[in-house]
Amino acid sequence: MSQPILNLSPAVSDEVRKTTCYMCACRCGINVHLKSGKVSYIEGNRAHPVNKGVLCAKGASGIMQVTAPSRLRAPLRRVGPRGSGAFEEISWDEALALAVSWMKPLRETAPEKLAFFTGRDQSQSLTGWWAQNFGTPNYAAHGGFCSVNMAAGGIYTIGGAFWEFGQPDWDRTKLFVMFGVAEDHDSNPIKIGLGKLKARGARVIGVNPIRTGYNAIADDWLPITPGTDGLLILSLIHCLFEAGKIDLEYLAQWTNAPLLVNDTEGPEKGLILKNAESQPFVIDRRTGNPAPWDGKGVQPDLGAVWDGHRTVFQHMAERYLSPDYAPEAVADRCGIPAARIRALAAELADVAFNQSIEIAQAWTDFRGNRHETMPGRPVSFHAMRGISAHSNGFQTARALHLLQIVLGTVEVPGGYRFKPPYPKPVEAHPTPNFVAVPGKPLSGPHLGYVRGPEQLALKPDGSPARIDKAFSWENPFSAHGLMHMLIPNAHAGDPYRIDTLFLYMANMAWNSSMNTAKVMEMLTDKGPDGDYIIPRIIYSDAYASEMVAYADLILPDTTYLERHDCISLLDRPISEPDAAGDSIRWPVVEPDRDVRCFQTVLLDLGARLGLPGMTNEDGSAKFRDYADYIANHQRRPGVGPLIGFRGNGEAEGRGAPNPDQMQRYIESGGFYQAHVPEEALFYKPWNQAYQDWAVATSFYETPQPYLFSIWSEPMRRFQLAAEGQGAIQPPDHMRARLKQAMDPLPAWYPPFGDEGAEGYPIHALTQRPMDMYHSWGTQNAWLRQIRGMNFLYLPTKVWEAHGFSDGDYARVTSPNGEITVPVAHMAALNENTIWTWNAIGKRKAAWALDEGASEATEGFLLNHLISELLPEKDDGMRWSNSDPVTGQAAWFDLRVRVERVGPRDHSEPAFGPVPRVVPKGEDRA
Repeated sequence: MSQPILNLSPAVSDEVRKTTCYMCACRCGINVHLKSGKVSYIEGNRAHPVNKGVLCAKGASGIMQVTAPSRLRAPLRRVGPRGSGAFEEISWDEALALAVSWMKPLRETAPEKLAFFTGRDQSQSLTGWWAQNFGTPNYAAHGGFCSVNMAAGGIYTIGGAFWEFGQPDWDRTKLFVMFGVAEDHDSNPIKIGLGKLKARGARVIGVNPIRTGYNAIADDWLPITPGTDGLLILSLIHCLFEAGKIDLEYLAQWTNAPLLVNDTEGPEKGLILKNAESQPFVIDRRTGNPAPWDGKGVQPDLGAVWDGHRTVFQHMAERYLSPDYAPEAVADRCGIPAARIRALAAELADVAFNQSIEIAQAWTDFRGNRHETMPGRPVSFHAMRGISAHSNGFQTARALHLLQIVLGTVEVPGGYRFKPPYPKPVEAHPTPNFVAVPGKPLSGPHLGYVRGPEQLALKPDGSPARIDKAFSWENPFSAHGLMHMLIPNAHAGDPYRIDTLFLYMANMAWNSSMNTAKVMEMLTDKGPDGDYIIPRIIYSDAYASEMVAYADLILPDTTYLERHDCISLLDRPISEPDAAGDSIRWPVVEPDRDVRCFQTVLLDLGARLGLPGMTNEDGSAKFRDYADYIANHQRRPGVGPLIGFRGNGEAEGRGAPNPDQMQRYIESGGFYQAHVPEEALFYKPWNQAYQDWAVATSFYETPQPYLFSIWSEPMRRFQLAAEGQGAIQPPDHMRARLKQAMDPLPAWYPPFGDEGAEGYPIHALTQRPMDMYHSWGTQNAWLRQIRGMNFLYLPTKVWEAHGFSDGDYARVTSPNGEITVPVAHMAALNENTIWTWNAIGKRKAAWALDEGASEATEGFLLNHLISELLPEKDDGMRWSNSDPVTGQAAWFDLRVRVERVGPRDHSEPAFGPVPRVVPKGEDRA
């Protein structure tokens, strides 16, 4: 009898197309398998530098995004009340003509009345450029809602930050410490890196109130009290100073520790002392005389005193050797025993100084000094939203960078390494531009890095020039804007009223707002005249999110497999420490709906509006679509969105536009890498070979060596203003807050959520899982099988004190509201902290889910408990619930109390279903 012939490995596809994933912010390379022209399977691209073939559940489930029932199908114009879901389908010409009819009069009379804010898109170099040419000052992306403290704290201190700016030296580090890592960010590279550490036997330590994900595999876990990370870090620095375990040579050569602080009373007090040429200087320890900070062979004296002025290092020692930072003084507040704090400090010192490493690679620094080797200290750190989303998060981020600096672990073998185009000093970044002139573009980019009060975005009367109050006295360093204050300020008409709200991928009616129920009311509120307080809302998204029903005009976007995109060095590249890298997306399948790539739509709108840079001299559109823009746009001569295959196809970094550039990227797997020369791999801020390579590759126009800013002059300038010095003065009610928050040395103060927290003893946090990212992941048919509902996790102390049992619900109350939600017991949790997964909870019927879906019945958000404003102070002021330096939304300052309510079958509040988007003439039944 013959055996049947079975094909044990049937082909999953008849074609494979390589592109870039969009299921989170990792931007991994993927192989998209097609069968009969349809997506059949997605796997990781083994040749891609980000993920090297590794793919997570999110990436593999992308197939469900391109077929999701929630996909929008055509442009829509509202025909019923806002929130009713009543729309009519219109053509693209009608939709764009309507948008132009709203926008064109604004550009010609009052461009600031258009507010353009984007969510988690990855094209902010384009969207910002568009808004700049429109002339509105009101543009920002989601960073102020996510992790601007991390980005700005790093830029202002070391010229880069964690994740997109740099990463640990996974191949050499021996001790890796994570603070508050967000599991949805950079997850595949971190998993690969952790695998390398575990294989080598390197130590991994987690500092986090919650032990999940990466912290679950840590060798040691410190369950810190939320909001006290900065205090713990400064206590570690105290221990290192106390033990003399600090890298003095590193501090002297590469930081501003040897610079002198002006101690003369007056407007210069506390600034770095300058010589007659307005340059900082050091005292050469060989001669005892002043010497140029960048002089060849100079040996700066960290302990020098010159004419009564002391060095930054002496101010550091005085600050951090204070008994206020001793482990015994901070242990109770941090929730970490003093002995464990001292043990961690000792371990950091042992690995950094007793287990140091060295690479036999000669290099020359920017001063002209030749070094025969590259010494390294194999301690590395990583941090993300967990320490960032507090009202003291900026100073905490600075403190963590200071810890790296005193150990000598930044840009050395075994430590933290920058990813090109970083490092960049603050001075290499623009300052914010905000003066709106009818019919004209802004004079430069909206977002940037403020160096002093004179660069704040203020009108002549001192009021904020931006609707979100970014770059005002309330949030001077708000480098990413304050998306969470956009709708509340627009609704309040504070500082002024807007006409049109233009949003892209920003689910403001649900999980991308604090105070969610109130925000939904704001979107539908009408004034005494019967008109909506926010007159017009234009929204673009690929899916029927909670926000769609609140828009007046819908511009439907493509899914990520149907579009062009550019992951650019002008924006958020895919670089590695050893190579600059960028990548593209391209339409591996064509849309089956009447939808268009939003970036192409934006360029079309720009041409119809006659915006500079988007039109030719005859008024015709300059770019055919987004792909044409990517290949042909130039920010500076020879510098465009992509660095690969420029000019004749062989140029790298700089070169004329190449009409075949996109095709070359497609042929190369969707990415390009420019490798850093061997001599330039480490010590990048000070390495002459790296500086020269960075100029050649277009990151700088001239070399930009700099010193790390332990003592921050920009912060001290704001302190001086608060002390009454200078021509530009803050309002009196803001002086005390500025003096505290703008300390030029990394400092710690209690989170603002602690004020008025009496009766609310428990910290409440929300975080995203590795297998979900934002709202679009929680509609995904495959991912819902992993996590179709969320619990509020309670520590053993709270669980037992209130007598909870499996199946119970809890009533959770904050100063701002109340929710009733399902609970579960979790032992690996700070004893005074509760938490849940974010964005699992959905409003009924949103995202084309059934009204009875678990996400809509049992799922929930903590957002309902969080206010966008802090409680009223004695002076009657209510400030935004944000970090006072950057405007970072202080999600994690939330304080609550918990009560057992027993078994239930649904969470509360239970909002009514989002009305199904029904085009005019279609049956609404």
